[in-house]
Formats: sequence, C-alpha cells, structure tokens
Amino acid sequence: LRGGQERENERMMAAEEEKPGLKSSSSIVPCFLFVELVIMAGTVLLAYYFEYTDTFPVHIQGFFCYDKTFSKPYPGPDETSKIPPLLVYSLVTGIPCFTILVGELVAFFLKAEGTQEKTIVTADCCYFNPLLRRIVRFLGVFSFGLFTTTIFANAGQAVTGNQTPHFLSACRPNYTALGCTSNMQYITQPRACTGNPLVVASARKSFPSKDAALSVYSAVYTVMYVTLVFRTKGTRLTKPTVSLTLLCLAMLVGVVKVAEYRNHWADVLAGFFTGGAIAVFLVTCVINNFQQTRPPPLPPRPQRPESVLGMPMVALPCVESPLEKLRGDLLSQRSHDHQPYRFPATPDVLIPSRSISSEV
Repeated sequence: LRGGQERENERMMAAEEEKPGLKSSSSIVPCFLFVELVIMAGTVLLAYYFEYTDTFPVHIQGFFCYDKTFSKPYPGPDETSKIPPLLVYSLVTGIPCFTILVGELVAFFLKAEGTQEKTIVTADCCYFNPLLRRIVRFLGVFSFGLFTTTIFANAGQAVTGNQTPHFLSACRPNYTALGCTSNMQYITQPRACTGNPLVVASARKSFPSKDAALSVYSAVYTVMYVTLVFRTKGTRLTKPTVSLTLLCLAMLVGVVKVAEYRNHWADVLAGFFTGGAIAVFLVTCVINNFQQTRPPPLPPRPQRPESVLGMPMVALPCVESPLEKLRGDLLSQRSHDHQPYRFPATPDVLIPSRSISSEV
C-alpha cells in the first residue's frame, strides 16, 4: 500500500510538472484562513476600540490662561467642514480600489501568456487564478495598511492629548473660578472645561492628524501602484499627471484642516509622515513592489574545461616517463649494492612524455 501511494504521488507530481502554468501549494489556504484573516480581524477590532470606545482614554493636558495658540474660533462639527470625513473616507478607499481593479484587469488580458503568474492548485480541487490572487493580495494589504494607519493616528492622539487650535473655544473655561490672573498661569484641573464633553474630547485629539495620515497613505499607495505597474507606451506624462493629482488631493486635505483651525501644521506634517511611511513599507517590503515573486535561479551545470584555443580538451591516459622509470631502477640497484651512485643531471628541456612513449 505504501509503495502504491508513493507511486501515485509521483504520478501526480509528474502530471503537475507537465503543465507549466500550474503550481502546487498546500499551505496557501491554511495560512490565509488561520494567519492572515486572524491578523486582519485583530487589526480591525483594535481600530474599532480606538475609534468608538473608551478603552484607551485620551491623555488630559493642561493649558495656559488666555493662550492665543488655542483660542481660535470653533469651526463647528467635522460634518460641516469643506472636506467632511465621509468624503475623505470615500475617496481614500474608493480611488485605490478602482485603480487596482482596472489595472489588474487590463494587465491580465494584455500580458503575454508566458509572463503571467502560475495558477495555484490546492488539494486537487481548488484553483486560484493569478488575477484573483493579485487583486486579493493588493487590496488585502491596502486594507491592512488603512486600519494600521488609523491605529497609529488614534494611538498618537490618545497618548499625547495635544489640543486643537480651537480648544479653548470648545472648552469654555471659567477663568474667574480658576483664578486666572496672568497668561503664564498653567491650569491642570481635569474639570476646568464647561463646554460639551464630546466636543472637548474631540478637541484634545490633534496630533497627528488622522485625515491627513489616511489621505497620504492612500495617495502614496496608489501612486506607487500606478508608477510600478502601469505601462504607457508613446506617452511620458500620463503617469506623472495621475500621480501628482493624487498627491495634491492628499495635501489639500491637510491644508483645509489647518485653514479651518482643526489642526496645527505640526499635526498635519506628522500625519503625512505616518501615512507615507506605512505605504512605502508595505509596498516595498510586503508585496515586493507589486511584482510577481520569482523562484531563485537554478545553479548552472558544470561545463567541460576548454583550452586556450576554445577547443574542448580530451582527457589522456597517464603514461610513465622513461626518466622516472630509469631513476627507480637506479634507486633499487643502489639499495642492493649499498654503493653511492651519482644520478645523471636532468636536461634543461623536458621532453613531453607523449613523444617519448611514441618513440619507444
């Protein structure tokens, strides 16, 4: 039975080798179900707890009395902004997904058959098309990075607790009750604010800017995909135009945040750096610049040594030289006679053994 099973496995392996477009893998499904989905679910849950629960409270910082840095007028809720969060999140998720879907479909139908990735076969029943694999891979990594950027931004806001430029307008502190007599007096009382608690809590989340981080992350990820995957023949300005447009939209989000007194310039720059760093890391280190993974090349076969003239050398049999034979006879005779013997001097020019053997 064991021998029959081994022969069956060999037959299956030989059948797979006959099909160059197939590649067998028994670990892709378990890794996807028990590793990647678990990590993705944990990332989503962590982002949810940061955003919608009080599991991670925001650090409460004090403030100076009548501080002009935080005395800007209250711009209203985020929904009244010129770039509301719903529009930002829609563009952040919609543009990259649309670009990747269109790019992969076009590349799959226009790419030559020999240059496409192999179809993964699992358990003789599941076939993973290279188009489906690439779309799931790129969009899955993008989604993971999107939630990771959200976690980084929310964690920074919760740890630092930096106030927004309109913090005092939302806080509405009672300076008389707090005993503020000069601008240098620092207030550390946790209940110094008399405004809406939800608005005050939102005004304590300024560093880094989450909308700026998400915008730049999405823009950099999409720009790198367009630059590395798209092939535009006959034009050199298409990819730069698309890339610069996406980057300008991301920068515009940060400018609007500063202009509406919702964030400081430092908050926006920190968000830009966070989103851009995560996007570059995922593209370069996780998905290999959107290129297909190629196996390492096989070691080259050893070749026969060639002569100086480029002709293959022929191995000749080893022939004993007559001089060596004569030396051996003299040594044996000397050992029997116990008399010294002076060997003839070796000639300056050695005669090849092949010619001597032919003459003999």
